[in-house]
Amino acid sequence: MFSGDGGSARSLAIILIVHLAVIVLWQVLVDAFQVPKFILPSPLATVATLGSPSYAWPSNLAVTAIEILGGFCLGALVGIMLAVLFTWSPLVSLLLLPLFVTLNMIPKVALGPLFIVWFSYGILPNILIAFSICFFPILLTTARGLSEVEPDLLDLVKSLRGSRWTLFRKIQLPGALPYVFSGMKVGAILAVAGAIVGEFIASERGLGYLMIQVQSSLDTPAMVMAVVLLTLLGVALYGLVLGLERMFVVRDIRLQ
Repeated sequence: MFSGDGGSARSLAIILIVHLAVIVLWQVLVDAFQVPKFILPSPLATVATLGSPSYAWPSNLAVTAIEILGGFCLGALVGIMLAVLFTWSPLVSLLLLPLFVTLNMIPKVALGPLFIVWFSYGILPNILIAFSICFFPILLTTARGLSEVEPDLLDLVKSLRGSRWTLFRKIQLPGALPYVFSGMKVGAILAVAGAIVGEFIASERGLGYLMIQVQSSLDTPAMVMAVVLLTLLGVALYGLVLGLERMFVVRDIRLQ
């Protein structure tokens, strides 16, 4: 295990070297075996698509980024608020949590056409699909963190006549933060999948929409470039959550 800033820098360097090695190996193998571009383009051929204005990369990337970030933020907000509500009110938890479990079992692809009917085309339905996929793990992990409070601490706060808000602010919330960020990291990954599911079903813009458009012409380099950009969006969101976790959670109690 690495420790300290030096260890973090070393870990980052190793990660970058491994990724760079995979890209170099990809280029070498495609060139060596003369793999047709429509089957697997080389990294250079893939990057070359960024220079073509016909793909409208900036606007499509921006649309997908908005959908991912919007769905994730909404999922985090609703998931954490519901977890707090369920912790404060066991009756509400008994009534609503099983319902949310049932709703989470619905295939999100099946919700897509309904969202299109209800909200028409555009960014909003895709944000809602991303939200519907990512909020449930945030809800469950946050609720678990809020409920796992040391009994001795509860007795201490009650003996000092602390209010419910004091208990939440001083004991429950700090103890639940590792669980909150654990759920948010899972939610960040699922938000990317949710946004693309929405764009695949019906959309007028975005990287998923672009992939559907170029698929008919076997423009594999553009499809691979879209996948790369989607991956970078997911990595950026995941890195943002990790950064926030570093700010608010002590390293020794972070959940891996």
